[in-house]
Amino acid sequence: QVQLVESGGGLVQAGGSLRLSCAASGGVFSNYGMGWFRQAPGKEREFVAAISWGGGPTDYTDSVKGRFTISRDNTKSTVYLQMNSLKPEDTAIYSCAAGLRTPVTTTPGGYRYWGRGTQVTVSS
Repeated sequence: QVQLVESGGGLVQAGGSLRLSCAASGGVFSNYGMGWFRQAPGKEREFVAAISWGGGPTDYTDSVKGRFTISRDNTKSTVYLQMNSLKPEDTAIYSCAAGLRTPVTTTPGGYRYWGRGTQVTVSS
């Protein structure tokens, strides 16, 4: 059983930056592909970014390309989401997810374990 705990959310003005962290426990972190998803009020959960269990390939939804960067530190069992040039439309609850030996996967069904999420609010 893998437990995921997100942190780093908060309130930021448009154009600002935040770095989200997702700390994992209960498994061999390097064996898990990791993803970030977000859900805004009244909207469906949306894929944001993913990194392969091998740590190489990554993928992003088009709306965050060039602004967000996903990375992982296997020594700390943590995946990060660096978010720059934030926009009000980035406001959502951001959750991380883990899948055993999952390659870059954009669909929620590709992940077995989920964190509870952290709120990101971007003011205009």
